[in-house]
Amino acid sequence: MRISLLVALALLGAAPAWAAEELSGCDKFKWGIERERAALTAPDRLKLVSGAELAALPAQAVTLALRSPAEAKLPTPPERAPKDGTFAGFASIKTAPKTGLYSISLSSGGWVDVVQDGHFLKPKAHSGATDCDGIRKTMKYELSAGPLVLQVSGTKEDSVSIAILPTE
Repeated sequence: MRISLLVALALLGAAPAWAAEELSGCDKFKWGIERERAALTAPDRLKLVSGAELAALPAQAVTLALRSPAEAKLPTPPERAPKDGTFAGFASIKTAPKTGLYSISLSSGGWVDVVQDGHFLKPKAHSGATDCDGIRKTMKYELSAGPLVLQVSGTKEDSVSIAILPTE
């Protein structure tokens, strides 16, 4: 019994080391990301400044220029406080075309807050991997047909490409 306990404790002690490793490579995402990756790397991405207002979800990916968190003046404090030396920004979208499941993907690491009807939406699923050119993370959100604010914070770069696509 004592040996079993020691083995169990040794295994538990080792768990954080392998659990904390980030997955590397495009094939490590939990689902196919080809459409999202193509949108994020397309040359026709719409360029937006932080605080931009859009009438509807853009048909293509956008590149959002970011600022320091203090300068970004996010409409809602992010759920995760940004670290010093990172960047933040937001865009307001007057309406999603229809209620449904949408993927929101980022070209680089960062925290995403989707605010609709004054509430933070929780992702239904999320996946990410390092060392995949053009995409770092993707999440799936249930959006209603109405206004929303997309906030990005905690990025190490002063711009990020974002794709918001209906899931297929």
